[in-house]
Amino acid sequence: MKVTVVGAGNVGATCADVLAYREVVNEVVLIDIKEGLSEGKALDIWQKAPINLYDTRTTGSSNDYSKTAGSDVVVITSGLPRKPGMTRDDLIETNAGIVRSVTENVVKHSPEAIIIVVSNPLDVMTYQAHITAKLPRTKVMGMAGILDTARYRAFLAEELNVSPKDIQAMLLGGHGDTMVPLPRYTTVSGIPVTELIAQDRLDAIIERTKFGGGELVKLMGTSAWYAPGSAAAQMVESIVRDQRHIYPVCIKLEGEYGIDGTYLGVPVVLGKNGVEKVIELKLNDQEMELMQTSNKHVREVMDVLDRMNNK
Repeated sequence: MKVTVVGAGNVGATCADVLAYREVVNEVVLIDIKEGLSEGKALDIWQKAPINLYDTRTTGSSNDYSKTAGSDVVVITSGLPRKPGMTRDDLIETNAGIVRSVTENVVKHSPEAIIIVVSNPLDVMTYQAHITAKLPRTKVMGMAGILDTARYRAFLAEELNVSPKDIQAMLLGGHGDTMVPLPRYTTVSGIPVTELIAQDRLDAIIERTKFGGGELVKLMGTSAWYAPGSAAAQMVESIVRDQRHIYPVCIKLEGEYGIDGTYLGVPVVLGKNGVEKVIELKLNDQEMELMQTSNKHVREVMDVLDRMNNK
């Protein structure tokens, strides 16, 4: 099995490192536009194989996509972070151009690959990759939900002083402050979380989760990478090992939750064919209202991209 990670920045390199360390595939190819960056990081990861005892080969390439040929899964992390003075539209236009170019090269050399998008703004970049790749919706998806649920679970574990391994959670919607955490579907070793924590504390944790990325930017001056890179690697593992885990994944909705054509996070079964099944939860009125708010927000950003592409 072969996986390509496009973008050798912090997120991409972390994803490649986790895949190598866990021996998820035989080969991981890192590719980046910056000369020498992917080669250097791939070499560094390979040189610790004797220390951490794994066999996965990691190689790097400076913008030569021929070396990615035959990849089973491709993770796209390419894109620029939003800079001071940069509008949302500026960011969309810049990163959409990058994702479009990357996707064209990916499909050219690995037409059967399953594509996982990590680039931001996540939901609309997944949209861009999907329309460029011209693949079924089951083979082009975005990574956001696993990261968001991980933050939610980590905060709950800290509050309850329990193992994060025991916490299961689900959330829906867009990646950002319109995400829809679902306390009804949150348990600690099977115990509903609402029986273990006061409502005001749970509400505070949900709010912290919604702005989890921004909290890290304030602390470090840059975006997170350990958790996002690991989340993308977890998706890859479920696909290449056909584990059929149920994860929240950004995908084009086709009538599910009463939404058609928007790219939103929903629970899916993730296996060897990509999205094997979209799971439609029975939301109550309040949850559905939040889902529709998230849908409206993401749809507005998609409309911005449509206007740019139509030019």
